[in-house]
Amino acid sequence: CMKPVTIYLKPTCPFCKKALLVLKRAGVTSPTIIDINKQPARRSEMISKSGGRSTVPQIFVDGDYLGECSTVVQLEKEGRLEGYLK
Repeated sequence: CMKPVTIYLKPTCPFCKKALLVLKRAGVTSPTIIDINKQPARRSEMISKSGGRSTVPQIFVDGDYLGECSTVVQLEKEGRLEGYLK
């Protein structure tokens, strides 16, 4: 069973698209997607929850901060991503 995943993103961001693809490969079927273009008020929430990071994507697993696109790519390469998701 997968833990719930939330991703703050902008739809046009190539790093956001890549992160979604990596998460999908790891078995995440329906992450909660927060589009900060459509919901600009949630941008400050994202920055606060991620410890001051203002770039997208910002990814959370079961409410805990996981990281950015580079984080999920690295965890996938190391074979450790699924461990964070289950």
